[in-house]
Amino acid sequence: MSLKKRVHKTWIVFLLGISFSIGQNSNRVITTGVPFLLITPDARAAGMGDLGVATSADAYSQQWNPAKYAFVSSEKALGFSYTPYLSKLVDDIFLGNITYYNRLNERSSWATSLKYFSLGDIQFNEFIGGSIVDQGLERPSELTLDVSYALKLSETFSMAVAGRYIRSDLKIATDADTSSANSVGVDIAGFFESTIFDLGANNAIFRTGFNISNIGPRLVYDIRGQKNFIPTNLKVGFGLDLLFDANNVLGVYTEFNKLLVPTPVAVYNDDSVLLGYSQPDIDFLNGILTSFNDAPGGAQEEFKEITAAIGLEYRFEDSFSIRTGYFSESQDKGSRRYLTMGAGFDIKSLDVDISYLFSTSSVRNPLENTIRFSLALDIGNYPITNQEENQED
Repeated sequence: MSLKKRVHKTWIVFLLGISFSIGQNSNRVITTGVPFLLITPDARAAGMGDLGVATSADAYSQQWNPAKYAFVSSEKALGFSYTPYLSKLVDDIFLGNITYYNRLNERSSWATSLKYFSLGDIQFNEFIGGSIVDQGLERPSELTLDVSYALKLSETFSMAVAGRYIRSDLKIATDADTSSANSVGVDIAGFFESTIFDLGANNAIFRTGFNISNIGPRLVYDIRGQKNFIPTNLKVGFGLDLLFDANNVLGVYTEFNKLLVPTPVAVYNDDSVLLGYSQPDIDFLNGILTSFNDAPGGAQEEFKEITAAIGLEYRFEDSFSIRTGYFSESQDKGSRRYLTMGAGFDIKSLDVDISYLFSTSSVRNPLENTIRFSLALDIGNYPITNQEENQED
């Protein structure tokens, strides 16, 4: 009796999807375990080219910069978001996200979020006596649960720390060599928001922020002990809100990202024949420290490992927003390039956001032509907004 696994097409396309950052022109593209941690969960950030480390605070700041929660204007909020993945091919792969924050006082806040990534169904069949017998379905998934605390160190600057539990359940019941992989991660973030100042004929607010996310040990999936780096990532961004009047605001934002994991290096056999490319077997702390100068191509290749995004957001009367953005990655490091658009609607205490992505690269994007949705509900009011505080100062 032989066992034959018939894998549902959703599993196959997922394996193609997680390699969306792998281009055709380089063998030194950086890959990690649990890549879903880098997928933008909320539609507001997605509509601005997948950026958010230096935008104004919102319910989804946990993903981008938890230090922003110290500047939220409402006391409590609950956010929900849904992102279809590879939606043009399958309908059962998605990313779901729930976020909650609570502003404790005028200087501190805490937040928590749950992110769940469903990888779709795998159908297993067994050949018994010349017949195909249904052996049921497997549904691999991955998730994270995190908690953060943000504190204002001054009227214009805050910092935050976050702790994250990561679980990757990709094991197949019939494969005794694999098991679920678990890890933990830590985020360290900072955020600056200026008071309102004069800029030409208009008022303005300047913001900048950083976030080093997913600092933690590698994942182990199989008994052979092969370890996979989690996507430790450095974000740095800048933003400027132009306040034309009390009802019209234009935000201009930019952001840069770099994975703090080792660049793959060439592996040769004893006869100096190239076997392929692999990341060095080092611990995660050494991986972070060496990630700034380990590229075989030197500084030029290191700069290619930095992605860039720019976004615009126009807000009218805090009731309607339109957004657009562009994301760019080196052709040799994944070749992700895409244009995004989005809109937001504030209906009393409910914020509704949608976004859409257009790929401009020859490499297919698993989120191409996908509509993303987010809902945020304010469930408490804080008496003084940040801008009102700035004006009083």
